[in-house]
Amino acid sequence: MQKRIQKKEYKHLYFDLDQTLWDFQASSRKTLTDLCIEFFHQQIPEPEKFLEVYYPINDSLWVKYRKGELNKATLRIKRFQDSLGYFGIYENGVIELFCQKYIEQAPRQTITIPGAHDILEYLKAKGYKMYLLTNGFKEIQEIKIETNNFSQYFEKMITSEDAGVQKPNRKIFEYALKLVNARKNESIMIGDDINTDILGAKQFGMDCVYFNPLRRVHEIKPTYDIAFLSDLKMFL
Repeated sequence: MQKRIQKKEYKHLYFDLDQTLWDFQASSRKTLTDLCIEFFHQQIPEPEKFLEVYYPINDSLWVKYRKGELNKATLRIKRFQDSLGYFGIYENGVIELFCQKYIEQAPRQTITIPGAHDILEYLKAKGYKMYLLTNGFKEIQEIKIETNNFSQYFEKMITSEDAGVQKPNRKIFEYALKLVNARKNESIMIGDDINTDILGAKQFGMDCVYFNPLRRVHEIKPTYDIAFLSDLKMFL
């Protein structure tokens, strides 16, 4: 972890949700594996093969969504149409049901990042005002925070749908601060995505913490670079 150069007092903490507090990867994999077994055990006897096809397709469609090249409804269904089509599965009714089940079940998984509740309890007791700042779909993120008892820690969830733009656009950070009357020099962004969370905050001029459990090498210089959520105690 980077050493602190000087002590700085923060009042407002903005957390990303997926893969920072809630384990999106593990939750998604479990849900998709279970649904593949339920729906397509004959066509796709090895769910891992589906995951190898699905994730690159899903990632590429999310890039297009962030660029405004397709809408939410199209993204949700097309990722499964394209992935299942690879295995010769084209029945729209079945694909739509598979999509619906995924949307219902995935956010109800209770797999959190190690130490998430402990650090949030600690920060709440210290008196910080905490908010979620996420690019995820609002109705889905609400399910995640309620199912995993995260709502008790946060004063507000701010989504890209609320702001009308997504991280790393500086306007979402402007919106997030203005919404709660927070000052930039008293605020810090905490997230796992080096581009959306960290680069976005830096370009806005806001301090940031890169949650980097895999210790990825990068050229962007966050204010802090941590491998464990508990490392936040070293400067908060």
